Amino acid sequence: MHSGNITIENITKIEGTAGVEVTIENDKVTDLKFIIKDYRRFYTEAVLGKPYIASPSFLSRICGTCSVAHLFASLEAIEKSQDIVLTEQTRLLRRVAYDGLMIRDHALHLYFFVLPDVLGIDSILDIPDTHDDPGHILLHDSFDIKKLGTDITDVIIGAAIHAPYPTVGGFLRTPDPAKFPALIERLEKIRPQVLRGIKTFYDYKQELLSDADFLCLRNGTSFDFIEGEITNSDGKAITESNFHDFLKSVVVPYSQSEGYVFSDQHDNYLVGSLARLNFNKDLLNPRTKADVQEYLSVFPSRNVHHNNLAQAIEILQCVDDALDVLKNIKIVDEKPVKMPKKAGTGVGVVEAPRGTLYHMARVNEKGMIEDYDVIVPTSQNQINIEKDLKKYFNANLDKPEDVLRVEAEKIIRAYDPCMSCATNFLKIDWIRK
Repeated sequence: MHSGNITIENITKIEGTAGVEVTIENDKVTDLKFIIKDYRRFYTEAVLGKPYIASPSFLSRICGTCSVAHLFASLEAIEKSQDIVLTEQTRLLRRVAYDGLMIRDHALHLYFFVLPDVLGIDSILDIPDTHDDPGHILLHDSFDIKKLGTDITDVIIGAAIHAPYPTVGGFLRTPDPAKFPALIERLEKIRPQVLRGIKTFYDYKQELLSDADFLCLRNGTSFDFIEGEITNSDGKAITESNFHDFLKSVVVPYSQSEGYVFSDQHDNYLVGSLARLNFNKDLLNPRTKADVQEYLSVFPSRNVHHNNLAQAIEILQCVDDALDVLKNIKIVDEKPVKMPKKAGTGVGVVEAPRGTLYHMARVNEKGMIEDYDVIVPTSQNQINIEKDLKKYFNANLDKPEDVLRVEAEKIIRAYDPCMSCATNFLKIDWIRK
């Protein structure tokens, strides 16, 4: 058994820098801190007093990995503040671009960060360089899948990161439909590789049952990352404009990020792919649903490691959704709708790769930003990550320290937290009392 403190300085293979401090007394975890170390960058303060037209592009810089999510959430917030109604073409093109984001981002997490855990190695650099090795095959699948996601966003919105085409009310430049047939061909070709990944993460047997509630968008008619109602585990639909009445911020003094609980009952909750599959598996694309039917039986699930499987299934969902749109859309040259300047408040809510993302914008009559707020998925998951880690440690203190460290990292990686890009190796200090 262990006594004293366990400190995990920097968690490896996540988006950013985080650590864990565990205090153990009398063979029981008395305190556990999940510490987000990336410093605050004050993006929401930087847009104050600026024209609303500038905020979406600027706020997409919050994160390189999920830049498109912040861009689209900000666009939605501004558009709602000005009562701007989008054309059907703009809505469909944004949907396809978002499919590209999800394909690329999930592939990065699953194959580059989680796959080494599945294969029992430290890094993808340890995968044997032999063409018939299963890990080698999966790694090359990952390159093809990630590249396709990147190319979809390049074609539709001009770039995978900090895209230049989208603007308030539409597109500054209409995508070239002559490039769609090549994307359609590649999307069809990639499906067997995506299905191979789904089976791999289904066969990866890890379990930690979380006591959390779940929260995500639910469209009601389709599996949608951009449009829908905020829904919790009780089936309650939350109006986007009233989200502050339900999500309560909690000061986490040892972390650079706020935490969040649901409502005045202070319930911890979980956002991300696991929540989306738990609530929305019935809304999957029919082709996706048919091909992953044997794997869907695990949902709804409270096993946090099933977030990896849920992400893998979402990749196929996005492939099939993009195919449907690109095969049927008829592109016309549209100009962005006229942008008014009026006082108003708007809330944009999207499902970022890691969970529900909120942007709130208050604009004055001159079209300037007076107030802005952003709530990101990792902040919402922070408290639940701590509770799940504490649950794991208390149940496994009889195991060696190296095992505790490795398994704790797997739990954190399952949440796919995003702070920034991480290149640190893990350092552990074992402090005995």
